[in-house]
Amino acid sequence: MKKDCSKGVFSPELGPPDTKDRSRTQVSEEQRLSSCALCQDVLKDPVSTSCGHWFCRGCITSYWDQSGSPGDCPCPQCGKRPRTVDSGLQEVLDQHKTSVRTRCVRVTEGPDATGSGTLLNRIYTELYITEGLSKEVNTQHEVRQLETTSKMENLHDTPIKCHEIFKACPDQQRPIRVVLTNGVAGVGKTFSVQKFSLDWAEGSENQDVRLLVLLSFRELNLIKDEQISLLRLLHVFHPTLQKVTAEQLAVCKVLFIFDGLDESRLSLDFNNRKVVSDVTQEASVNELLKNLIQGNLLPSALIWITSRPAAASQISPTCVDRLTEVRGFTDAQKHEYFRRRSRDEELSSRIMSHIKASRSLHIMCQIPLFCWITATVLEHMLITEQRGELPKTLTDLYSHFLLVQTNRKKHKYHEGHEMSPWQLTEADREVLLKLGRLAFEHLEEGNIMFYEEDLEQCGLDVPEASVYSGVCTEIFKRESVIFQKSVYCFVHLSVQEFLAAVYMVHCYTDRKTQVLEKFLGGKMYSHIEYKDRYLHVTVMSLEKHTTLDDFLKIMMAKSLDSKSGHLDLFVRFLHGLCLESNQRVLGGLLVQTETSPETIQRAINNLREMNRDDISPDRSINIFHCLMELNDHSIHQEIQEFLKSGNRSEKRLSEIQCSALAYMLQMSEEVLDELDLKKYNTSDQGRRRLIPAVRNCRKAKLSHCGLSETHCEVVASALKSNPSHLTELDLSMNLNLQDPGVQQLCGGLQSPHCRLETLRLRGCRLSKISCGYLVSALKSNPSHLTELDLSLNNLQDPAVQQLCGGLQSPDCRLETLRLRSCSLSDTSCGYLVSALMCNPSYLRELDLRGNNLKDPAVQQLCDLVQSSDCSLQTLRSVEG
Repeated sequence: MKKDCSKGVFSPELGPPDTKDRSRTQVSEEQRLSSCALCQDVLKDPVSTSCGHWFCRGCITSYWDQSGSPGDCPCPQCGKRPRTVDSGLQEVLDQHKTSVRTRCVRVTEGPDATGSGTLLNRIYTELYITEGLSKEVNTQHEVRQLETTSKMENLHDTPIKCHEIFKACPDQQRPIRVVLTNGVAGVGKTFSVQKFSLDWAEGSENQDVRLLVLLSFRELNLIKDEQISLLRLLHVFHPTLQKVTAEQLAVCKVLFIFDGLDESRLSLDFNNRKVVSDVTQEASVNELLKNLIQGNLLPSALIWITSRPAAASQISPTCVDRLTEVRGFTDAQKHEYFRRRSRDEELSSRIMSHIKASRSLHIMCQIPLFCWITATVLEHMLITEQRGELPKTLTDLYSHFLLVQTNRKKHKYHEGHEMSPWQLTEADREVLLKLGRLAFEHLEEGNIMFYEEDLEQCGLDVPEASVYSGVCTEIFKRESVIFQKSVYCFVHLSVQEFLAAVYMVHCYTDRKTQVLEKFLGGKMYSHIEYKDRYLHVTVMSLEKHTTLDDFLKIMMAKSLDSKSGHLDLFVRFLHGLCLESNQRVLGGLLVQTETSPETIQRAINNLREMNRDDISPDRSINIFHCLMELNDHSIHQEIQEFLKSGNRSEKRLSEIQCSALAYMLQMSEEVLDELDLKKYNTSDQGRRRLIPAVRNCRKAKLSHCGLSETHCEVVASALKSNPSHLTELDLSMNLNLQDPGVQQLCGGLQSPHCRLETLRLRGCRLSKISCGYLVSALKSNPSHLTELDLSLNNLQDPAVQQLCGGLQSPDCRLETLRLRSCSLSDTSCGYLVSALMCNPSYLRELDLRGNNLKDPAVQQLCDLVQSSDCSLQTLRSVEG
């Protein structure tokens, strides 16, 4: 029977942690240098028994686990005399479990005037969690991330159960101490944490953990500038632990859960070497967290951190034992969620059928919270038999969501009756627009958590906001934390983006030029091709002359300047809000804009004709989504017909059609065998807009297309994706690629998910620098690359010297290397001979034609072909 080694007490002469005599709680230098009685080595993380003997924590814990007596001392002098059992500690831990259960047993989902919440176990649906060790930092908008991972049910990853997050795989050599869990906003990270904590508190899972400490970064933000010890931090945030001493904490198996790294306002600088190893030592919260994660402080403690993807890079990869991703719901889990929520099989089936009919809604419903938003709207529209079509676009859905949540407070719904119209008072309208201002200003700053001072800066009276947040609980909720200080957040980033768009449309119709001018920053036309054509549409002219279609065009151009696409969903909502149908749903919230069919058609034409060389292929796809928000489905229909046609090379595709085609190929359930851009009848820019489709193809021929570093980012993303389908890639004759493009590409080549076997980079103006990047990729483990073509680049001898360093790596599997016309001399032959004599070398074919090589140097290589010690079989050094 495994014994609990946390019940024993330490030496009675050790005082409480807050005693002034700090030396009594610390190990003396002499004791630290003495040896452990069990392992006979220098003490590591010393632990004392009640009789005064010192041991490594790992040694004494293992001994207690195996000996059958948690208080035994293994020293011969003691005769295995047991220590006194501390019954008081167990009582404190039991009280803490009760507190954790009370905190986690209910969650807020939907309107909750009583504040009681919903039982977590009643609504919790198992989430799809996978393990991944990719070091890629995904900075794309989270909706784009969802789109690229929406086919997750086709993956061969083994899902991880929430309660097994610390369970090591059978082939894993070391135990898992630090887990970092990624996931987009609303995907279920916090629910997973609460479910894990509740199961622990109720005694059903992970009972080897003696103490679970749940802390959110939004709480830690409140003391980010204070000096505090870890022990004191526990006492402050978990009052039930106030009687726990430093010595008791040292022998407990502790799990710290830090939820919401993306909400952190701390600065986790892992290059700062300040060491904190004592739980009573005061330091900044930032230092405490770093030392906990690095293992300097409570090295046996387990750590679980959750974060949105873009913020996860703050944690040093060397500190993480397991990286997991919460991917939300599979299709089966979506069904299960709606079934458990409504408990009406027919209703849940109708909701699921409608969601499947809309690609945008279906993708977004990977996020559990978006499932709740969708269900909130569709349930009421179906139950109340409201006339009109069910929402198909995101803007339509969110407009109805705002309507439903506001009406819930003002009207009682009764089954079988039509939903009451939205009657907004002027006071209601003012508060909603102030919330929109808050959403907009902090969207630009990247903030998703707000404090009272943030509300006040937007003209929101805090009590007023609290009252109205009761009206729109799900849109804007209040989080109560310690010190009676309130933290506010929108229920989901997409809700913040929607209200931000509402506020921006209001600013346009109300001619608030200062807001628009600040947003545009006066830099709108710095790199827009149509600058001269629309020079009269300046920020200053927005006051009187700018039409709605020009306003949308300016906003779209602004969003396209964003490398990460953080404005993608915001600008989609902007376009959707300009439809009369959505403005009608929103009642008196927005002043009616000039939504005539002619104006909307001009906006559609502007999107169709938007033509910029510097547009990222991923950003251009958002133009297609904006057309869908304007209810223009013609492009989608045209591409469907194109895909069905026999001879695709006959029809010439416009740029926007290429964006739509790229999106549809990327989202297809069928993996494309070959993507050859030259086979599509379109412009060079149109071909470049097709590049995102490489994420769903096996062979990609992208030669002679004017690709640059920006386009290589998309290709690298395809190589990093899980699964990555690309095995052959031809980027030849792209003169703008150069060294920065290869750097981006090699980031993908080094990904553990990359399966690329053939890479052609002929005539891309590469130099020695590119070879350095490629060498790192060739040395990566595993490297699947077997054929590399660098012909027609002015590499010269130093570049070949670098390449040969890669060829000598035991991880390099390159079989074919083409260096035709690379300005090489006899010196390069010497480097190649040395590399090919290495064991093992896998190179079978070497092409050196078109270089100024003399006979003696070539003869050395020819001799290698004849040698049984060399794997080289084919040498091409002479033209013809």
